[in-house]
Amino acid sequence: MYYACGEIFFSYLRGRKDVRKLSRKERLQISTELNFVNHAVPAGGVGGLTFLTYRMRPLGVSAGQSSFLYIFRYAVTTVFNYVQALVAIVVLLLLHAIPDEAMWVLPVSLLMNIGVSFILLLIIFISSSKKRLRFFANAFSGFVNTLARIATFGHKKSVLNPEKIDHYLLDINESVIMARREKRHLGRPIKWGIIYSFCEISTYWIVAISLGHPEILPQIMIGETIGSVFDGIVPYGLYELGMAGVMIALGVDFSTATIVTVMTRVAILLFTIISGYLPYRKTIIELTKDERSA
Repeated sequence: MYYACGEIFFSYLRGRKDVRKLSRKERLQISTELNFVNHAVPAGGVGGLTFLTYRMRPLGVSAGQSSFLYIFRYAVTTVFNYVQALVAIVVLLLLHAIPDEAMWVLPVSLLMNIGVSFILLLIIFISSSKKRLRFFANAFSGFVNTLARIATFGHKKSVLNPEKIDHYLLDINESVIMARREKRHLGRPIKWGIIYSFCEISTYWIVAISLGHPEILPQIMIGETIGSVFDGIVPYGLYELGMAGVMIALGVDFSTATIVTVMTRVAILLFTIISGYLPYRKTIIELTKDERSA
């Protein structure tokens, strides 16, 4: 699963020949490190983006390119999660397996699809134009600096430099334009995104099968999709509550839904810590030494 997640980045970069050739072991290591940071730093993905930018810089990947790849990975996996959820809803409707009291899942899923699609389209719209990006950079930095002045009673005049933000966003703009111009390089990352989404759902399904309930796959797909919305806010607690709650509403008994959700999340978290902490620590030490000697 982690390897597939990393290949969303690396298959795109290999296609464009933007980084030196990395072995499978190196690619898997970077993927496990990134996954560890995303779980260890509950900051709505900001920690992962910061680490990816820092980690990819020695490989010749700019901050803007790293940000584009991170957003692209999120977009690909999110879109396929919602596609899976819609397929699962259709299956349950055909089987008449959705209780009347759980019909609220349909409008919630639809609204989530519309909301995510709108946000993704808005990001593409803004990042596709240098003029719009410059306007956004100035507006965002002005807003943050105003808040900083108010919060510090005028002692801190500025915390963001509009020129640096402008440079960073224009770097993203170049990556977006290049991706739209060379669409052939997006095929493999999308395929790896599908594999990653399938593997993610499979971890829950394997636990369900071990409990003797392979038939709850559609409920798992819907619950995981809705739960992932909370994952971007607080990765622990709300995600499990949201996923298990949706599964229970869709007719899965309380104990099965709870065990499948909690057991899978605990197993993933333990594996994430075990597989990611030592490589992450080693990488941070090596990169810090390189910076000091430079």
